[in-house]
Amino acid sequence: MRAVLGSVGALLMSAAILLAGGGLLSTLVAVRANMEGFPLPAIGAMTSAYYAGFIAGCFYTPILVKRVGHVRVFAALSALTAAGTLIHVLAINIPVWVVLRGVIGFAFAGLYVLIESWINEAAPNEQRGQVLSIYRMVDLAAVTAGQFMLSLAPPEDFVLFSVVAICICLAIFPISLSTAKAPQPLSQTSLNLKKLITVSPLASIGCFAVGLTNGAFWGVAPIFVTDLGHSVLMVSTFMSVVIFAGAVLQWPVGWLSDRLGRRQLILIISAAGVGAGAFLYLFAAQNSTMMLIGGALYGLFAMQVFGLCAAHANDRAEPHEFVAVSGGLLLIYGVGSVAGPTLGAVAMNKFGPTALFAYTGIVHALLAIYTLYRSVRSDAPEDSADYVAVARPRSMAIIRRMDPRILRKKKKKA
Repeated sequence: MRAVLGSVGALLMSAAILLAGGGLLSTLVAVRANMEGFPLPAIGAMTSAYYAGFIAGCFYTPILVKRVGHVRVFAALSALTAAGTLIHVLAINIPVWVVLRGVIGFAFAGLYVLIESWINEAAPNEQRGQVLSIYRMVDLAAVTAGQFMLSLAPPEDFVLFSVVAICICLAIFPISLSTAKAPQPLSQTSLNLKKLITVSPLASIGCFAVGLTNGAFWGVAPIFVTDLGHSVLMVSTFMSVVIFAGAVLQWPVGWLSDRLGRRQLILIISAAGVGAGAFLYLFAAQNSTMMLIGGALYGLFAMQVFGLCAAHANDRAEPHEFVAVSGGLLLIYGVGSVAGPTLGAVAMNKFGPTALFAYTGIVHALLAIYTLYRSVRSDAPEDSADYVAVARPRSMAIIRRMDPRILRKKKKKA
């Protein structure tokens, strides 16, 4: 294992620096836009633009890699991200920021795809699960660190944008000097959304619901905290609590879903998500303690739905269809994430900051009702694929290579 970590150590270091910068930027943009007096719907539109760019980046990056290779694409996308970050403080207006968020979403998607595919390729089959677990730990720690970097300087200044740009530039250094062998060119997948929806309508609806709720959360939750009168440090704390809580329950939920069934867990978790949203809607405005408790509840439940839906879809798919299923679910999630931030921002604008979680609660309630309907309408599959924890889906590169059936197949061939 030590030899494997030595080969992927530089990649993990690049990932940590990149994720810290990305975590800081997503929160910083929302907080700064709110300070600049941007309307809430406009701030939601910025996050929607980010996810629209992100979807494009996931599917266009393989074309770029085939043309010029992994390292050059990584350097180019890093430069694009760093430049886009700094332009935020040179042109403070809504149309420019919407475009910038789309461009940065495209670039970050490509960067994630490159790092994750490279780590997967460098890890041997028999140790890939351990390496991916370490990567998830790095992910959690880096994004959390990025949230707390928000308190390094006033958000209304240029310093934090410079810190993000520095992080993105530094992320190029370890991966450029890595001795790890570059992975094979990334494959593109032909998607058949109609077939996916027919094979697993619950998974399709569930991933769309995750996009609607979690997309809204990542886009405007920092404004929810500041509009309740809390400091920038509390914004960092709240976001970190949600992230950490979301990671804590991943494996227990997977273990339970293998025994109780996916649909039963989706129903339970969705209902719990309704409760978490109701708690935040009713009590978050009282004090910071109640808000943080509600944030932990939201992270514990809302961050589990995508992994459950992906596992449910894989239960119904043939092994050779897994890549197409992953791509389809990611696309459906992305469509929901494009719409979610705008809808969440509109709810907050009309009914106040806590309405964000009234909105997420309503979406989770609708998902729970539909899950109950599907449970009555059709039988569960006899065989289940192993559960793979995915709290915040980012690219097909990691989702498709984490499929246990594919890993077992590769292992047999070896």
